[in-house]
Amino acid sequence: QVQLEESGGGLVEPGGSLRLSCAVSGIDISTDVMTWYRQAPGKQRELVAHIGNSGSGNYVDAVKGRFTISKDNAKNMVFLQLNSVKPEDTGVYFCNALRLAIRGKNWGQGTQVTVSS
Repeated sequence: QVQLEESGGGLVEPGGSLRLSCAVSGIDISTDVMTWYRQAPGKQRELVAHIGNSGSGNYVDAVKGRFTISKDNAKNMVFLQLNSVKPEDTGVYFCNALRLAIRGKNWGQGTQVTVSS
């Protein structure tokens, strides 16, 4: 059974940093492409970053150079480091396997990130 538990969100000032964590069960993150999505208020959920077998991250232009996706295969955890955050980074952040995300399956509760002064 797939379970995804995101944590680490909170209120942060513009320019600040946060580290999001995702505890994964039921998915082997060493072989699955893992993703972070976010959903801003009133908007659809959007892909932010993904990481594959190589461990290299890929990012949407809006977060490139500011966010870093990583994973710990031994602990089956996925992380998203948010640096130089902007108000437009505000939203609920979710992790998921890409193959499940594109089918709209197995979303967790997410973790709220609010960027505000």
